[in-house]
Amino acid sequence: MDTTQNPLLQSFDTAPFSRIETSDFIPAIKEGIKHNRIAIDQITSQTSQPTFENTIAPLDYSGQSLDRVTSIFFNLNSAETNDTIQKIAQEVAPMLSELRNDIQLNATLFERIKTVFENKDNITLSEEQKTLVDKTYKSFSRNGANLKEEDKTKLRKIDTELSKLSLSFGENVLAETNAFELLITDKKDISGLPEGAKEAAKALAEAKDKQGWLITLDYPSYVPFMMYADNRDLRKKLALAFGARGFQSNENDNQENVLRIAKLRYERAQLLGYASHAHFVLEERMAQTPEKVFDFLNEILVKAKPAAKEEFESLEKFAKELDGIEQLQKWDGAYYSEKLKQKLFDLDDEKLKPYFQLEHVIDGAFAIASRLFGLNFKETKTVDTYHNEVLTYDVTDTDGNYIALLYADFHPRPGKRNGAWMTSYKSQMIKDGKNERPHISIVCNFTKPTPSKPSLLTFNEVTTLFHEFGHALHGILADTTYPGLSGTSVFWDFVELPSQVMENWCYEEEALALFAKHYKTGENIPMELVKKIKESATFLEGMATLRQLSLGLLDMSWHAENPNAIDDVKKYETQVFADTSLYPDVASNCMSTSFSHIFQGGYAAGYYSYKWAEVLDADAFEYFKENGIFNSTIATQFKEYVLSKGGTENPMILYKKFRGQEPNPEALLRRAGLIK
Repeated sequence: MDTTQNPLLQSFDTAPFSRIETSDFIPAIKEGIKHNRIAIDQITSQTSQPTFENTIAPLDYSGQSLDRVTSIFFNLNSAETNDTIQKIAQEVAPMLSELRNDIQLNATLFERIKTVFENKDNITLSEEQKTLVDKTYKSFSRNGANLKEEDKTKLRKIDTELSKLSLSFGENVLAETNAFELLITDKKDISGLPEGAKEAAKALAEAKDKQGWLITLDYPSYVPFMMYADNRDLRKKLALAFGARGFQSNENDNQENVLRIAKLRYERAQLLGYASHAHFVLEERMAQTPEKVFDFLNEILVKAKPAAKEEFESLEKFAKELDGIEQLQKWDGAYYSEKLKQKLFDLDDEKLKPYFQLEHVIDGAFAIASRLFGLNFKETKTVDTYHNEVLTYDVTDTDGNYIALLYADFHPRPGKRNGAWMTSYKSQMIKDGKNERPHISIVCNFTKPTPSKPSLLTFNEVTTLFHEFGHALHGILADTTYPGLSGTSVFWDFVELPSQVMENWCYEEEALALFAKHYKTGENIPMELVKKIKESATFLEGMATLRQLSLGLLDMSWHAENPNAIDDVKKYETQVFADTSLYPDVASNCMSTSFSHIFQGGYAAGYYSYKWAEVLDADAFEYFKENGIFNSTIATQFKEYVLSKGGTENPMILYKKFRGQEPNPEALLRRAGLIK
């Protein structure tokens, strides 16, 4: 194949975005698949006795060129997609699924892995090597290597269909999100909206050659409207549209996708000898079993529910006193919560936002990482990016050694999915004596600057940035030999610890002093506001906890039981929510049909891990608080045992090495104000 014209088939370090044509992807992916197959053939064609060095290690290093290309492609499909990229995704997903199955169902390869696995106690291996042997063996056995040929064929078909269904699900949610627009032409209908939100809505309208104010279902547009707009009918209209995504009996309907995905996952688990998809997933999690997850969620539910009900009644009473609202609805929650918060704490996002200019918050995150982990971040303009809004930073240590490259993409645009995430363009590993350093990316959707104001963040957006930056640090500080154990390649219910623990610094006076400065005057955030941020941190925490638990329970219900008798997505979901719902149900809305975390992302049977990781992060931050939030000894322990070690050891062992004890769930309940 002629590689001279295709930048993805040439040697590159940083992704050559500006030189890539969409037509380059399929040839490059096909070539990567071919090279991966050759690498596997080289392992299986050996006649020598299987060892770690000739089987396990080369398998883990194989496919690096394909990984580089697919990471570029699928990251673009999330952050800068279009119809062509989405069509390519549909074409390459089954090709990659077939390769994965061909490798994992390769009997000769598995026999070699099995030999090493069965003899691992008789050979000298490091802890990391032992972990890699275990992980490699399980990844094969858990994906059908021990199956009969006819069952392997069934598994291939299921995996191919699942990969397509997952893509369709995500495309439908994006299409539904993009399809809705609320154009407001009467000024009284934007009453209550902060100036920044009005400006952003006007800019959105102007960008589409429309007069007035345009509101969409993208979070930076949707959330402020639901929180501040006085017009209840328009809040209702927007909330109904948001809740109906994928549930409208049109070409973007996801009901059949949800049922089919759940049933195929169950069938797959049964084929592999597991009671359910959740049993399959949780075998490789800290939680281990669905029973333990249900117990964990219900234990917190018992503590949170009385508080949540009390909070809801107070909110309802407040709405009635203020506006005569007889029955609080879902489209009222954010609005009256914000009003009550202002009344109780005299604190709203509009008071805080001037102190949280995006550039300052970025600098603050960098400054905190510098004080804790000895990292320096310097913006560079020489790295190629996929959009002119993407920023890039060279990351070095205190001695000036190169540690990583960081990409940051902060604003919404068409073709970029909602939400925030961290991802990677190049994995860290040590190969041929060289420590290959990672290329990490964080992607968010924060309000864009307007003609009169820079990008000013809500406090929730500040914590979101710190959250994704915590994930980024997990990637940046990775220091393992094998790519399969590097960075965020850890148990799923451990992966949120670095991200969630970083959010804690946003509430601390000593940390806020580093970056919370008024965008006009440069003055530090007043300490009375910091005090109010801390006091309001547990405001309506019972309701927020109940919401999170409800999603965790919905996820587990889809995946821990036999779903074959379910024929009505909405009816099933309503039954599951019975114990956790506070607001009246909306018949035209459904959560499952747009629940991308579990039907498109990797959180199936894993959504509970947010709460699980909250227990870890509350316990970990208590350790910092007891000894100083910038305590260098504790920061070094966290860097050494959590951030750099990846998946090289069982996460509970790593956590105990850092903390000196197992995590205490009461730390979370104390922080949430649910117990004293």
